[in-house]
Amino acid sequence: MRIATIHRSRLIAETGFGTERVGLPEGVATTAFAVGDWVLVDPATLVLVRRLERNTLLERRTEGDRPRQLIAANVDTVFIVTSCNDDFNPARLERYLALANEAGTVPVIVLTKIDTVPDTAPYLQQAKKLQLDLDVVLVNATTAEAVKVLAPWCGEGRTVALVGSSGVGKSTLLNILSPSSSGEAQPTGPIRASDDKGRHTTTSRSLHPVVGGGWVIDTPGMRTLQVSDVSSGLDVLFAEIVELAHGCRFRDCTHSVEPGCAVQAAIGEGTLDRERLDRWRKLSNENLANTRQSSGPRKDKTSKVRRNRL
Repeated sequence: MRIATIHRSRLIAETGFGTERVGLPEGVATTAFAVGDWVLVDPATLVLVRRLERNTLLERRTEGDRPRQLIAANVDTVFIVTSCNDDFNPARLERYLALANEAGTVPVIVLTKIDTVPDTAPYLQQAKKLQLDLDVVLVNATTAEAVKVLAPWCGEGRTVALVGSSGVGKSTLLNILSPSSSGEAQPTGPIRASDDKGRHTTTSRSLHPVVGGGWVIDTPGMRTLQVSDVSSGLDVLFAEIVELAHGCRFRDCTHSVEPGCAVQAAIGEGTLDRERLDRWRKLSNENLANTRQSSGPRKDKTSKVRRNRL
């Protein structure tokens, strides 16, 4: 079975013929599972036997020392949804891209509400600059055309996850990608006219079938998204800076004041945007500060990495 929804004390799983409530063995908590997990279940008792190994896992750091929050498992593609209005924020999109890259999934930026602006070209151009070979698509989530645009990633046996801020159209996309057989659509809500911010209409993660044989995982809007343990994801996201750094005179170059810095040379030549470097530095510092590494003679000891000067 595959986990479809997770509640405080129970799991609901897809069987291929409908859903079943799955019992948990004594001492096992629902927090150990993510929507999208594949599990083996005893057919006689419907009690979970074990979780199968995950191919991919989207997770994020939470405040303090609380356990990391599991977002979705066994995802092939992450649709990072943002709208063509004041919600569009390159710095926030880069955080989602780092998360998707680190998980080993394929990120796709989905620009919604294209019918509300006279020209979508500026949004499209800014989004494409965020990562090398990044797919960016434009959709009107209220029309059937959106299904055709997103079809290349929603084929049989494929799983996509919808992530993004509240009010960008994730629930509207879900309703058109996965028409409910019961006729009960996912609720949608308006955005505030003052700042284009949305209100939460999705309150929990859930797995839904897509017409054509795929699956979509809907997720609530995330108010904050801190990065940690995403070094590889950041290297993919800022590949042009990583590549330029190979040409710096000093191996530990901070790309700020050192002579022979290839990164600063690129900024001077106009081939690299200074704001892009500033965002790389901010995310790299945050990642270092939030990431725990093994230290000392014992493998089970961890300590926070000191913030490096970048």
